[in-house]
Amino acid sequence: MLTLPPPCLLCEPWNAREGNQSNAMAGAGSAWCQGLNIPNNLFLTLGLVSLVEILLVVAAILKNRNLHSPTYYFICCLAVSDMLVSISNLVEMLFMLLMEHSVLVIHTSIVCHMDKIIDMLIFSSVVSSLSFLGVIAVDQYITIFYALFYHSIRRLQQAMVTMASIWLASMFSSTIFITYYHNITILLCLISFFLFMLVLILVLYIHMFTLAHHHLYSISSQQKQPSVYRSSSLKGAVTLTIFLGIFFICWGPFFFHLILIVTCPTNPFCTCFFSYFNLFLILIICNSVTDPLIYTFCSQELRWMLWEVVLCSW
Repeated sequence: MLTLPPPCLLCEPWNAREGNQSNAMAGAGSAWCQGLNIPNNLFLTLGLVSLVEILLVVAAILKNRNLHSPTYYFICCLAVSDMLVSISNLVEMLFMLLMEHSVLVIHTSIVCHMDKIIDMLIFSSVVSSLSFLGVIAVDQYITIFYALFYHSIRRLQQAMVTMASIWLASMFSSTIFITYYHNITILLCLISFFLFMLVLILVLYIHMFTLAHHHLYSISSQQKQPSVYRSSSLKGAVTLTIFLGIFFICWGPFFFHLILIVTCPTNPFCTCFFSYFNLFLILIICNSVTDPLIYTFCSQELRWMLWEVVLCSW
């Protein structure tokens, strides 16, 4: 059967669920090491909700020409990254339900191949989401501090090249990751990438929020238009900071899980933590549910466009 929670790297050999849970219970002797029993219907429901939300947001951005800017294209790509999680979750849940009710009978080797494809989608979502969060942070940084050279620094063609490069890199890295998932070096690379993007984004946002007020004050005393433009850009930076916070809240336990796999795979505390992987998956799917809500809540134009798309669909 498809392994519900994790990608294959998390099923074996470092944290084979049966062995680790029994070791955890024996080592810690506490009930919390047994993990949580989360119903499959919850995974399926959240996956469907997030998929519908993301499709509506992407349709609204593509339909409104006023939203055809590099910033919204990057947000659209971030939404597609979230959609990869939703699609992989839905596909896995559907196959599990069909196989559990003997509606679908598939050879074990085919199931393993399908499981790897689903894992590749999840890993691609991780890499692309982190990459686009970093690109959006750089984009907002340029918008705020280099507004006068905005169009020369950030052209639409350059944005397209950036988006294509990120998607190609995420697909390539996910293939390498799934192929060599038994190698600890691969996990270390993923963890290092996560920490690097975290530091990069935090440095950019700290610099933006500490210096933006000074820039706004100095520019407003000379020119009126750039002050308004930078004020809106700073508001966009605040919005994207919310994205960043939600992302690390939802994905943080997953990466902490990976760190524990590398550092203490047999420690009783770590094995107890491994037993909660289903909860970490729910948090990841919740990230896909909350991101579209943030898009629409923070952009009035996107809200109106989304309402129009919903009305037209009916």
